[in-house]
Amino acid sequence: MRMRTVTLIAAFLSAVGLWASPCRADQPPAVMDEVVVTGERTGPGMWLVHRGAAQVWILGSMSPLPKDITWRSKQVEQVLDGASQVLVQKPFEIGIARILWLLLTERSVLMLTGGKRLKDVLPADLHGRFAAQRAKYADDPNKWERFRPLIAAAFLQQAAFHQVHLSTRLDLGAAMRELAKKHRVRVEEIKIAGVSDVMEALKTLPPATENACVAAALVTIESDLPRLVDRAQAWASGNVERIAKLREPAEVDACRAALDAGVGAADLIARMRRTWLGAIETHLQQSGVTVAVMNIDLLLEPGGVLDELRAKGYEVVAP
Repeated sequence: MRMRTVTLIAAFLSAVGLWASPCRADQPPAVMDEVVVTGERTGPGMWLVHRGAAQVWILGSMSPLPKDITWRSKQVEQVLDGASQVLVQKPFEIGIARILWLLLTERSVLMLTGGKRLKDVLPADLHGRFAAQRAKYADDPNKWERFRPLIAAAFLQQAAFHQVHLSTRLDLGAAMRELAKKHRVRVEEIKIAGVSDVMEALKTLPPATENACVAAALVTIESDLPRLVDRAQAWASGNVERIAKLREPAEVDACRAALDAGVGAADLIARMRRTWLGAIETHLQQSGVTVAVMNIDLLLEPGGVLDELRAKGYEVVAP
């Protein structure tokens, strides 16, 4: 499993406030939805990686999640009682001035140029499917026609998520920061990717790869939303085995294969994996207890962070 490009773009668009209608200078950046945290019972599973006196407990985050999901933090709080630090991904930091600057200077990366519309650049079958889903989730029959295919697909996917009460804007890192503050544990932010990294990945994405990932987004909207809800509920109850059994559609695999065959987005995801692996290893070379929050797909994918840690001789204990 890999963090899908559309999900990465969704995170970026949420961060820069582009999910809403076109930005005005007086509009504040988008606010992340709140994750409800309680200590009622054990919740999302945590992996323990250790060697000698060093322990790193890893909580896999997931997106999207139901807006009303309750994260049960009992095990996390127990681990935090003895922890020295918490590792969380550094969030995108972007203000209104940068948003407007991007829309001016990088418009061709986000929007279609030369008067073209989505129907002019997408294969007819994909645009027909896009239009059919747009009719379900948007009032305007021409909505998103001026955006490049992957961006339009991300907007449509977000609209579909909203209808079934799923959100890509639930910030588990922020919830962990609050718990760390409560337990007086130091927070260390890991810089994974910035706005410029995402923009560069978009610039180098071949049209064929983009179309494959648009198809993946469309099949998610058409038939895969119940699986995403099921997956999120499995995450909330710590059922890792259930998560592993909920296989992604073949179109998602095709998108992944296309990304693997190129550069840009694949390089960005590989860098994310290397950065997390390096941060975890750094703390495994020290004594004490560390808690880390990172994307669960980067943990569970074949050859991912957990497999890399095992290959390096670290003990990995599953939830």
